[in-house]
Amino acid sequence: MIKICVVGATGRMGRTVISEAVKRNFEIVGAVASPSNRGLGKTLRELGICDLDVPLYGPSKLREALERADVYLSFTTPEAEAANIPEAANMGKRIVMGTTGFAEDQLNKLKLLVSSRVPAVFASNFSLGVNFLFKMLRQLAYLPSEYEISIVEAHHSQKRDAPSGTALAMAKIVSAARGYSQIVRGRERSALRAHGELEVLSVRAGGIPGIHEVIVAGPYDMISIKHMAFSRNAFALGALRAVEWIMKQDQPGIYSMEDVLGDFES
Repeated sequence: MIKICVVGATGRMGRTVISEAVKRNFEIVGAVASPSNRGLGKTLRELGICDLDVPLYGPSKLREALERADVYLSFTTPEAEAANIPEAANMGKRIVMGTTGFAEDQLNKLKLLVSSRVPAVFASNFSLGVNFLFKMLRQLAYLPSEYEISIVEAHHSQKRDAPSGTALAMAKIVSAARGYSQIVRGRERSALRAHGELEVLSVRAGGIPGIHEVIVAGPYDMISIKHMAFSRNAFALGALRAVEWIMKQDQPGIYSMEDVLGDFES
């Protein structure tokens, strides 16, 4: 049985991952939340997260929470990861990270630190459907140049980063396929679209788990490619698949969900 320490355990994704992990015979051996969390010191059972007497620790007790774990699994903030991931790597723990909102230099620094120490999966989105969509987007390279592409993403009103990490990952793929050199995140008044621009637009409303739509518009027709998450369980299941996969990897390095899915395809 794979032993997991969940960091960001009381957040929306943390709770969902723990619930799915328990149902699927993973063992939750550690749980970590922010230092200001009012539940610190209580058990996951007392907090109503699951029927386990695993205590919720703050970051100062990360080593204790990780001691019995095989995998560090996290959905938290870039600031928390900057402190936590080096600790997990130093302990030799495999890493599966779903945190988004990093500045490029922040993420590159973590990748450099981890890549020579432990196997790790870093992903902006663990949904199997989204990662299949990533593969589809590479085919846009074959459309004529008059087709223009825009990305629209929608999430719950409490999501901290915009555009979403998934939308930015899509933008990177589309830009490589189509030669876009600039991302435009909104328009006001008179704002004609210029050559080389890729639109990435964000909506924050209610409790939307996640919608990503790619609009491909030509002069006379349009293609719409949309992924809609019905619940956060879609991301949790993908994250747990990544946990299973990373346990089979002995070579240190940064892996993606494309690596994870590639093995399952074969």
